[in-house]
Amino acid sequence: MSTLAVPSHDAGIDARTDAAPDAVHSHHVIRSAEDVARIVNAGPAQNSKTRAVIAIALGGVFLDAYDLTSLAYGVKDIAREFALTPAQVGFVSAAIAFGAILGALFGGYLTDRIGRYRVFMADMLFFVVAAIVAGLAPNAWVLGGARFLMGFGVGLDLPVAMAFLAEFSRVAGRGNKAASVAAWCPAWYAATSTCYLLILALYAVLPAHHSGWLWRLTLAFGAVPALVIILVRHRYISESPVWAANQGDLEGAARILKRTWGVDAVVERGASSAGGVASGLVLASAPRTASWRNYAVLFNATYRRRTILAATIGAASSFGYNAIIFGLPVIIASFLQQGPLTTIVASLLLNLLFAFVGGLIGVRTAPTVGAWKMTVLGHTLQVAALVGLALIGHPSSGAFVALAIVLLGAYLFAQGFGPGSHSMTYASLSYPTSLRGIGVGFNQTLVRSASTVSLFLFPVLAAALGTKVFWVIAIAPLASLLVLLAIRWEPSGYDIDSEDYQPASAGRAQDDECPACLRA
Repeated sequence: MSTLAVPSHDAGIDARTDAAPDAVHSHHVIRSAEDVARIVNAGPAQNSKTRAVIAIALGGVFLDAYDLTSLAYGVKDIAREFALTPAQVGFVSAAIAFGAILGALFGGYLTDRIGRYRVFMADMLFFVVAAIVAGLAPNAWVLGGARFLMGFGVGLDLPVAMAFLAEFSRVAGRGNKAASVAAWCPAWYAATSTCYLLILALYAVLPAHHSGWLWRLTLAFGAVPALVIILVRHRYISESPVWAANQGDLEGAARILKRTWGVDAVVERGASSAGGVASGLVLASAPRTASWRNYAVLFNATYRRRTILAATIGAASSFGYNAIIFGLPVIIASFLQQGPLTTIVASLLLNLLFAFVGGLIGVRTAPTVGAWKMTVLGHTLQVAALVGLALIGHPSSGAFVALAIVLLGAYLFAQGFGPGSHSMTYASLSYPTSLRGIGVGFNQTLVRSASTVSLFLFPVLAAALGTKVFWVIAIAPLASLLVLLAIRWEPSGYDIDSEDYQPASAGRAQDDECPACLRA
């Protein structure tokens, strides 16, 4: 295949980092993109900046979660201020997810086409503008439009953020690719908890006659971390070395490896690489180039089963989680009949003690237990928790209120260590570098579609069904659990990027011919 010539992909690094570090590292010889992928998969040097890159990549995830949660508590005040019907509340609630559908569709393609760095540097502008407009919105239509714009930025950001997490981590061991990608989950819950802490602080200091400002200040505050991330990203983020090498820019990849990874690499063109011609096999001349046609590749013999599994886990996780987390204030206030302060505090504690802790466990267990087993266990616990909530209905005593809160916590805990952590693991690590942006973009298009349906339907269904809405939500994790039992693909610890360099005559790796991929 032809390669796309790119002058340099090491933009975004301070010029002062060009100087060689004091420590002398052994030289690595780069003859092909496969050699770059091998160096990356082996892990960075001790003085690398890869942890900073991973932390910054999680910034978009933080903002995504913050912006979703920031509207969750204020939706009742918004409905009252703008005199909205349940359907109009659903429109405002779902606008961010609908924007993310289109953003993910284009973001996945652009991430593979023009590179991770360029998309990464651009998408935060959407958050800044949209947060300010949302906070100042004079009516529901402007608020919905601002949320749509914010969602478009989220859709652009997630494919590139997941690509950075996967492509700046090693294959095996502690902190491997699966663990790095799974870190998006505790980052999400940290943002959710931060939002509730801010709401709690504003609730405490705002005079009662200015309580209507609460949702506006919370939404507008989202511009602050977005601006911080823009400044930090500009200093530390560079292009993915594997993506740069796949475009034919081995020199640029070598510079990135030295600046970000602390690895000295020397380019030797014209020589055969370690993965050269062997046993008469003809190697692919280069990984796939970015193309809209690559969306069809996700459903070829190699990737079809993985795509179905990743899409099912992501959509089911998103549908159930968005209904629960967005509806949490409504559940606590209406179903459990608690006041505003109790609602805020309970929502905060449920996120910190259950969801966030679960996310940390998901990261910790990714390299050892694996993604498949943890996701199966998580969905099983979620089904049990939702059935329990449906059976309790409106609690008739303090004991049943406590039990209902524990069940909500169990659902969020299971989300954290199971599908919450590993929906992105499956979306990101089911595809090699050449398809990762497209793969995550397609997955997020489906996930955000499920979010849109969930965010629109929950206010309507909750108003019509009351606590029976938990029976409807339980369908999502149950369906995903059945698909997991049918397709046992384990991405953790598998060298997915090697599939970009499979012999052309082999037609890339096949799932059924890869026992390591299916060890679950």
